[in-house]
Amino acid sequence: MVVTKKCFKCCVELPLEKFYKHAQMADGRLNKCVECTKSDVKKHRLENIEHFRSYDKYRASAPHRVAARKEYRATKQGKAAVQRSHKKWGERNPERKAAQHAVSNALRDGKITRLHCFVCGDAKTQAHHADYSNSLGVTWLCDPHHKQVHREFKELKVA
Repeated sequence: MVVTKKCFKCCVELPLEKFYKHAQMADGRLNKCVECTKSDVKKHRLENIEHFRSYDKYRASAPHRVAARKEYRATKQGKAAVQRSHKKWGERNPERKAAQHAVSNALRDGKITRLHCFVCGDAKTQAHHADYSNSLGVTWLCDPHHKQVHREFKELKVA
């Protein structure tokens, strides 16, 4: 005999396994089915997206999580995941990828030289493209300033 339960949200009679466990319920299962629960969670997250983005960012910066990510990236599976991610990014951003390759090749061939950060003078810099169609027209920025420029651009784009 299969034990069933009725979801209070969708009113469908389902097997007990289709409900999350919940110790405080009489039968040990939530009164809302898994699908309705997932739907409600997704809706709540979308309605409060700024709160959840802030929380996710705070949670991801916890030292033990940063260390775990670093440790994972050093494994064979982690390296494969990074490779897949980079490949997917390149497929989504062909113009940006081409501009990066052009800068890399120009640096290698001595056609351009890496300069100090335009803002703070740091020697460890990255090439920033204001326009990806002009692949060698770059501004040299340190990592924090490069991220800041992209963050500000993203904010302008959203507004």
